Amino acid sequence: MKTNNWIKKDSRYIWHPYTQMKDCEKLPPILIERAKGIKLYDDKGKFYYDTISSWWCNVHGHNHSQIKEAIKKQLNSLEHILFAGFTHKPAILLSEKLISISPESLTKVFFSDNGSTAVEVALKMSFQYWRNIDKRRKTKFISLDYAYHGDTFGAMSVSGVNIFNKTFSRLFFKSYKIPSPYCYRCPLSKSKVICNIDCIKYLEDILKEKSEEISAFILEPMVMAAGGMIIYPKEYLKKASLLCKKYNIHLIVDEVATGFGRTGKMFACEHADINPDFMCLSKGITSGYLPLGITLTTEKIYNAFYDDYTKKKTFYHGHTYTANPISCSAAISSLEIFKNEQTLKKINQIVPLFHSKLEKFKNLSYIGDVRYLGMIGALELVKNKKTKEPFRFNERIGYKIYENGLRRNIILRPLGNIIYLFLPLCVKEKDIEDIIDRMYSVMKM
Repeated sequence: MKTNNWIKKDSRYIWHPYTQMKDCEKLPPILIERAKGIKLYDDKGKFYYDTISSWWCNVHGHNHSQIKEAIKKQLNSLEHILFAGFTHKPAILLSEKLISISPESLTKVFFSDNGSTAVEVALKMSFQYWRNIDKRRKTKFISLDYAYHGDTFGAMSVSGVNIFNKTFSRLFFKSYKIPSPYCYRCPLSKSKVICNIDCIKYLEDILKEKSEEISAFILEPMVMAAGGMIIYPKEYLKKASLLCKKYNIHLIVDEVATGFGRTGKMFACEHADINPDFMCLSKGITSGYLPLGITLTTEKIYNAFYDDYTKKKTFYHGHTYTANPISCSAAISSLEIFKNEQTLKKINQIVPLFHSKLEKFKNLSYIGDVRYLGMIGALELVKNKKTKEPFRFNERIGYKIYENGLRRNIILRPLGNIIYLFLPLCVKEKDIEDIIDRMYSVMKM
């Protein structure tokens, strides 16, 4: 069947995510036939660098032989069972491996099937924990105003209100939003030179006044991804952790995007050496091969649910594909690759090159900020460097760059006025140089 016929069928039957389908009249979806390493190939043989890791989930590259073999092997024995009253070896082994590499406070694993549900689990566990120990006033959550934690209603309720979720905001439960540690657009109008992480005052102020009604503070550690790849100082994360302990509220770290090596460490919270009460994982956990979500928590929180059935402290939450054995096997294989291929060591050897190459974008007249951490890099586009005036929504500057990027074999899918790279960890030096060169030629418009 010819490409046009496939695309016509796509248009007839499919509604794509985060897509104004009318745009597809002029820029239809690209029909991908195969992938290898960091490259995608369409049906005509043209390649595209997978510069955003297929929505931030591919870690070790496409078509990795070890992960494929693990999936095939598991298919020969067990494809799926319910996870209530039953268990299986892949789930047990994965839990053991995750606990061994996670912050020492985290000792229990609860499975789900994606990032939003991993966050929902943490919110619900935190909320019920306080009820189970008879502190029922603690029902509210604090989050950051540029946060993004998912598309389900609990996750949206603790996310910033933006174009992604504003339509549904009347359905959100009440939560407290505080200004984000957005250094380029500092809420206190300070510069990095004189910053003493003074924006932590917003969290401290609300905790001083309302800690008795606060269940948890949730944030994405080090990088606020969908909010604009906002990279903030590790000191903010450290101070936030100390405040949560001081005022007896839970700290939930959403590592759905940042986990599994993206920031140069296995988990982003390691940069601040903190011990959260919950950690939410998904995306890179299987290296993008199959869906899986996980919420890790502490022994203390687990014990508040552990009681006689008649006490009604059970955590009533679950998903059909919870702890799917094939997904768990893919995740185990991915963790083994981290160890066997020394992924973190290798990637940290080329991180300086990646960061130095990004610096040259500062010379462009409409690049207001260049920020990076690990293998994540972002450019903030502005009309005026001095005033930091952003481009208007209807100008669609990011979309125009995305179109031009496709012509140059790179995927520069924008987040509003943010153009970013979220590279697979199998990337090589020569790939970085080629990607940056192609990106610069696009951005010089």
